[in-house]
Amino acid sequence: MPGVRVDVLSKEYPPEIYGGAGVHVTELVRALRSRPDVDARVHAFGAPRSEPGTSSYADLAELASANPTLRTLGVDLAIADACAGTDLVHSHTWYANMAGHLAGLLHGVPHVVSAHSLEPLRPWKAEQLGGGYAVSSWVERTAYEAAAAVIAVSAAMRDDVLTSYPAIDPARVHVVHNGIDTEDWAPHHNPEVVRALGVDPDRPSVVFVGRITRQKGLPLFLRAVAQLPPEVQIVLCAGAPDTPEIEAEVEALVADLAATRTGVVWIREMLPRPTVCALLTAATAFACPSIYEPLGIVNLEAMACETAVVATATGGIPEVVVDGETGRLVPIEQAIDGTGTPLDPEGYVADFAAALLEVVADPVRAAEMGAAGRRRAVEAFAWPAIAERTVGIYRSVL
Repeated sequence: MPGVRVDVLSKEYPPEIYGGAGVHVTELVRALRSRPDVDARVHAFGAPRSEPGTSSYADLAELASANPTLRTLGVDLAIADACAGTDLVHSHTWYANMAGHLAGLLHGVPHVVSAHSLEPLRPWKAEQLGGGYAVSSWVERTAYEAAAAVIAVSAAMRDDVLTSYPAIDPARVHVVHNGIDTEDWAPHHNPEVVRALGVDPDRPSVVFVGRITRQKGLPLFLRAVAQLPPEVQIVLCAGAPDTPEIEAEVEALVADLAATRTGVVWIREMLPRPTVCALLTAATAFACPSIYEPLGIVNLEAMACETAVVATATGGIPEVVVDGETGRLVPIEQAIDGTGTPLDPEGYVADFAAALLEVVADPVRAAEMGAAGRRRAVEAFAWPAIAERTVGIYRSVL
C-alpha cells in the first residue's frame, strides 16, 4: 500500500487537547507519519496550526449563536469538502464523524471510525447540549452504521458498539487498543516542581487527572478519599466542567474535604506533560473512579510513570489495569440505562476507599505495582504496534 493518503479528522489536536481521544489522535498521527507507506493528513477544529500536513477549521461565523451541535456540523461540512483527493478518511468522536461520513460519500472513499466513547452511553450530555444531544446521537448512529470499519479501543467498547448499534455487521468492528508513548510518559523525579504546585513530595498522595464530567466519577472519588488517613494528600488535576451544576457539586465536596484535612490541592489549569509526569511520579497512587471508560488512557499514563493505579472495574479498564499486579480494580454494579450510575453508590465509595487505603498503607508494594505497570505499558501498548494494526484495517477496506 505505497503512499496511501489517509485524512484523519478530529475535534482535538495539539495544542487544543482536553481528553483521551485527542491524545490518541496525536500519537496515532505521529506513528502513521513515521511510516513510508502512509501520507497522513490532519483536519482539526480550532485555531490555525503551523504543522505541515495539518489544516484547522474555526466555527462558522453565521452559526456563532447556534446550538453547539450545529456549530460542530458547520465545521464538519468544511472538513468534508477539504478531504478531496484522499484515499481514506478516519474520524474520531461524534464531533468529526459527520465530516468523515460526508467525505466518504462525496469523494467515494472508505470511512473508518474510531470508537472512543458512545453517545447512547453518555445520556448526561443532554445537560450540556440540550436538544443538541439528539442531533449528536443521530450523527454518531448514521456514521457508525455506514462506516467501512469501526475501530473500538477495547473489547468492552466493541461490545458496547454492537449493543448500541445492532445493525452494524460485527465483522466490521475491530479492536485496537489505545496506546502510550513511553518515552514522553515516564518517571520524572522533580520534587521542586511538585512543591511549586502545593504538593509535598515527602507525604503520601493520591492523584486524580480528568475532566469534571459525570463519567469520570469525581464526586464519588471525593467522598471516598474523605475516608483516608489525614496524612494522605488529595491532588486533583481537574478542569473543563461539563456544566455549572457539576462544577458546583465538586466545589462543595472539595470545600468539605479541605475543612477536615490539609493537603487538598486542586489544579484547574491544563498542565504540561512533564509537570503531570512529575506529579504522577511523586504520587503513591493514581485514582480512576470513572463510571464510563472505554479504555482509560489516563491509567496508561500513570502506569508509564510507575504509579500504582486504583480504578473502577468497568469498560475497558480491566484490559489495562491488572488487579493485584499493577494496581487494584474496584468492583461496581451499574444501572443499565446508559448512565453507568452505581446501583449501590455508598458501597462503591466504601470499596474505592478501601482499595486506596490498601495501596497507600504499603508504599513498598505500591512501588512494586508501579514498576509492573510501566513494564506492562511498554510491552503491550506501544504506538508502533498500534499503528501497524490500524494500517492493517485500512488495507482491508481499500
